[in-house]
Order: sequence, then C-alpha cells, then structure tokens
Amino acid sequence: MAEENQEKQFIIQKLYIKDISFETPNSPVIFTQQWEPKVEFNLASNVQGLENGLYEVSLTVTVTVKLEDKTAYLAELTQAGIFTIIGFEENEMHPMIGSYCPTILFPYAREAVSDLVVKGGFPPMLLSPVNFEALYLQHLQQQQQVAGSNTIN
Repeated sequence: MAEENQEKQFIIQKLYIKDISFETPNSPVIFTQQWEPKVEFNLASNVQGLENGLYEVSLTVTVTVKLEDKTAYLAELTQAGIFTIIGFEENEMHPMIGSYCPTILFPYAREAVSDLVVKGGFPPMLLSPVNFEALYLQHLQQQQQVAGSNTIN
C-alpha cells in the first residue's frame, strides 16, 4: 500500500564513461590510403539494479571503420548513468530503463566517440541519432514472438 502512494521520481544522479577504447591497428600506413571507409556500428545496453530505487544503465557503442579489408580504427565506449527511479509501475519501469535512459546517455556517448576519432587523427565520425523507443518496441515484439513460438507444440 505504501508504494501505491509513493510519489514518482526520476532523477539523474551521475553520468560517466565506464569504459573506453580506441585502436588503430594499421597505423601509420592506413593514413596514406584514400579515405573511403566502410562503417560498422553496434549498440548494446545493460541495466543493473543497485539499492533504494537506484539503477545503473549503460550503453555500449562500438564503431569499426575499415578501408577495404584493413581496420582503420575501432572505437568502443560504454557510457553509463546512475538513475533514481521510484514510484513507477513495472509496465512504466521497463520503457524508462530500456528506452528513456539510453536516450539520455546516447548524446554523451556520441560526443565521446567523435572526440576519440578526431584525436586519433581521423575525419570526424558523427553518429546518427538513434530512436531508442523504436528499438525497445522492436525488442519487445521479438520477445513476444519467441515466447509465442515456445508455447506452440
């Protein structure tokens, strides 16, 4: 009963880089080649419940850029945040953790990746915005399809 009357709270407690890596395995030769890159971009998110309504949500961004078959660079960054999320129903919590928090984290990750790439001596890498709400809904649909296929005998 006490939880039903609890006021809803969403507070960003801390934003930080949890892990960062930048590799240029084929430098300096890669800098002498014509710049026609092939870009591979991957995202992953994770959540860890802490205590008293605190959650750490992390977003890992991996960018691999190749010239033909040679890796020009690999940038990987985990941007994290600690969020207070109290008083929300379970059906409200999942979208907040799976969509809203990553939406908050992504601009910070995007800026850090861009800075890494430029400091690595390469042309700027501006990652396109990501619609985390659409990704979250797609993830839910995939889970429902898997659950549905597991119940059919």
